[in-house]
Amino acid sequence: MCGIVGFVNAKSRPAEREILERMNACIVHRGPDEDGFFVDGGVALAMRRLAIIDLAGGQQPIWNEEKTAVIVFNGEIYNFQELKEDLEARGHRFHTHSDTEVIVHLYDEYGADCVTHLRGMFAFAIWDARDRSLFVARDRVGKKPLLYSLREDGSLVFGSEFTALLAHPEISREVDYEAIDSYLSYLCVPAPQTAFKEIRKLEPGHWLRWQDGRIEMRRYWQPDFSKKIKIGEEEAIEETTRIVREATKMRLISEVPLGAFLSGGVDSSMIVALMAAESEKPVKTFSIGFEEQDYSELKYAKRVAEHVGAEYNEFIVRPNALEILPTLVEHYGEPYADPSAIPTYYVSKETRRFVTVALNGDGGDESFVGYERHVAMKFAETYHRLPRPLRKYLIEPTFGAIPSPTNFRNRFVRFQRFLRAASMSKAERYFLWLSTFDGDAKNELYSRDLQNRTAASKPIGFLEKYLGASNGKGIVDTTLLADLMNYLPNDLLVKVDIASMANSLEARSPFLDHKVIEFAASLPENIKQQGTDTKSLLKKTAARLVPREVIYRPKMGFAVPIKYWLGNELQSFTRDVLLSKKAVGRGLFEPKTVERLIDEQKNDTKDNSWKIWVLLMLELWFQRFID
Repeated sequence: MCGIVGFVNAKSRPAEREILERMNACIVHRGPDEDGFFVDGGVALAMRRLAIIDLAGGQQPIWNEEKTAVIVFNGEIYNFQELKEDLEARGHRFHTHSDTEVIVHLYDEYGADCVTHLRGMFAFAIWDARDRSLFVARDRVGKKPLLYSLREDGSLVFGSEFTALLAHPEISREVDYEAIDSYLSYLCVPAPQTAFKEIRKLEPGHWLRWQDGRIEMRRYWQPDFSKKIKIGEEEAIEETTRIVREATKMRLISEVPLGAFLSGGVDSSMIVALMAAESEKPVKTFSIGFEEQDYSELKYAKRVAEHVGAEYNEFIVRPNALEILPTLVEHYGEPYADPSAIPTYYVSKETRRFVTVALNGDGGDESFVGYERHVAMKFAETYHRLPRPLRKYLIEPTFGAIPSPTNFRNRFVRFQRFLRAASMSKAERYFLWLSTFDGDAKNELYSRDLQNRTAASKPIGFLEKYLGASNGKGIVDTTLLADLMNYLPNDLLVKVDIASMANSLEARSPFLDHKVIEFAASLPENIKQQGTDTKSLLKKTAARLVPREVIYRPKMGFAVPIKYWLGNELQSFTRDVLLSKKAVGRGLFEPKTVERLIDEQKNDTKDNSWKIWVLLMLELWFQRFID
């Protein structure tokens, strides 16, 4: 596990090693063990290494046999040993026992198609001296980040994190306001956008080739929901267990201490149970909770650990906002407002005291129908088929006329939101349910200047291309595809990668193995999800491994008490930041609207906690990266 940076100058302009070293120093937390550099003419590659496999011989950059191609690599390839055996049978000679060297040999053998042979998480760059090209690629689902900037003169700059690219003197900090508009909808900036006009994200499942100042980019993978298998429930449970067990076992390869995040939910509990079955020693588990008991799942996590004979470690989060928020803003590098980044950072920090690698349950929801909105989409399709007069003139006016409670998580409020969205198109409906600020809220919030800057912005477009023309058989599969291509890589995986690597901890996710995702995509909808229950198949599978009372209980997710924080220790801090002379002077938002949101929250007349949190993280980002 590492971080990578580099650049290739157009027109053979010599590369300056000083710039490369400055960029690489920005990501030392991603790889505190050692660094490596390659500078030749106009090409500069570097990396920071967190040593996991081949501790003695895996130093990068690594060359091919003829010294014509050199690689820097971030990630882990779990099938590298079988790939190495195949390549050796084809005549390739290896000088290390690392997974990094396997990739550069695969590139020699298969060119750009080398990525299709890899099973793991990765972002890498290969300089090919034979045709003077730079080949960069990112894993299928986007576990590992890769940012790049194509300069006006044709030069290319790339790296794992924003601070690294911004350390290059030719990268400006000009703000992309259309990306800010997307952020205010999604809590994050969706790829390929970034908050900086001159920086883009390489999307998951893509590779990019630079040559002579021009780039070529292609998608090499996307889950296919159209090829359904014929399978019964019992066989599906057995096959789900087998393939997730296989993915878990592959991720136990390590030459350093290894453990697991254990939330007490279905996904992480299943992974820990499978780890325990494959491990000779008790699995080290790490769980986090809050002082606010309504948000704590520790009792379930402890129950799972006891059941499978795992070592249980728990931590109670007592966040110091003034301490943690600037740290998060610094590491994420662009506006990012998923508040579960806070407990993820803390659990990563505590876990790193004991292990270097931690498995987790990320990805189970996105493949096995884990969110209520997945089920709601199915019922919305049914509702949509009711006669329009019945919907428009009876049902919707009746429920719309009833006063709403202030808590937006209240079931009645959620049902009102359901009715409001149910008559919309698939994309409009899902976008509304995902959005923090919808169109009406933005119209009230945005200044005229920001409205003009974002006139061409269309955040819903990130969903439309998947929800509008899915290759699935039904609405549930359609929604899963949209989440796998948007919500998962842009929000959840960014959260975990940055929070874990900020603490020099490698996070591994068996449910994100592409073979697990492809298998789940091949399952009929009625096998994965039944009635109103989320994650029906996975719950039945997990219930054979851990206690049923852990599996069949209300889902909490990685919830955090932001409403409580904004009403207590963050209350004055939030007002001071959002209504400061500096914030108001940006001219982005209507001050009266911002003040109203804060006052309603303070007086408990309306729950605006998520909106306020989004605005707070945005302003803190402006202060750190733009001011």
